[in-house]
Amino acid sequence: MRNGVLIALAAALVTAGAAAAPAQAAHTTQAAPTKTTQAPPVTAREAYLVDTTEGTVQFAKRETRRVPVASLTKVMTAYVVRRQARLDDVVTITKADVRHATAGGATTAGLRAGERITVRDLLYGLMLPSGADAAHALAERYGPGTAKFVVKMNGAARALGLRDTRYANPDGLPSKGYSTARDQATLAMAALRDPVIASIAQTPKRVVGKSALHRAHVWRNTNDLLDDGAVGLKTGFTNQAGYCLSFAAVRGGRTYVGVVLGERSDKARFATARRLLDWVSEGAASEGATGGVGEGAAEGAGITLP
Repeated sequence: MRNGVLIALAAALVTAGAAAAPAQAAHTTQAAPTKTTQAPPVTAREAYLVDTTEGTVQFAKRETRRVPVASLTKVMTAYVVRRQARLDDVVTITKADVRHATAGGATTAGLRAGERITVRDLLYGLMLPSGADAAHALAERYGPGTAKFVVKMNGAARALGLRDTRYANPDGLPSKGYSTARDQATLAMAALRDPVIASIAQTPKRVVGKSALHRAHVWRNTNDLLDDGAVGLKTGFTNQAGYCLSFAAVRGGRTYVGVVLGERSDKARFATARRLLDWVSEGAASEGATGGVGEGAAEGAGITLP
């Protein structure tokens, strides 16, 4: 079942175009599917939803506003690591990695100094429980050093066409870094083309057995949207950024990628994503029933196209 979902996701994302496809799609004149109901209420400060199968923007609210995105930053960390590291590389966890996460009050993967863990498992620790300790360890190894790693993150952002994104660290802790809902959708699409990241993002729980190199770890995915059939991607929260969510889901044969930023609560971000997905699913079904899309459908449905 998982392989089937991954194949469908990969096919839709490849169809959507090269890595900067959502940024390009954001400027498209294609109309979104006709909806029989108005867009649902969105309490998030910024939101964006793309139908990657059709290459159309379905919903946009302050999608180009530069804001902090909290731990959605770790999607770029995973993206950069995947382009440099082998999954079987072994990284030694240091006191600095552990101290960085605990001192900043960040979520952790529960790593301890002296553990030696593969890059594959660290990516799970990075993405599922959103471990700032895992982010720091990976950045220190593959920068080498956090400062050089952040340079690589910003280089990758430029290559992906993320014009309104600047990273200041690999974990999303409060900083001068920023991005936009639209840029984060672009990043999500690029990241999910990587089969390893795509597989990790839809994993509910990762169990790492105790070995001579490390202790046992159990990491649970913080993305509650997986319970509703989503296939990723990442949650985030800081007081500055509010509750954030980058998500992807396959509905009715179409793949949707969305971003919710600055939501008021943990439950609200998932509720908003569910409402948007239900709404576009209904719209796609309506389009199939009526047999077409009107030229003014996007405006008529309450959708804002950039």
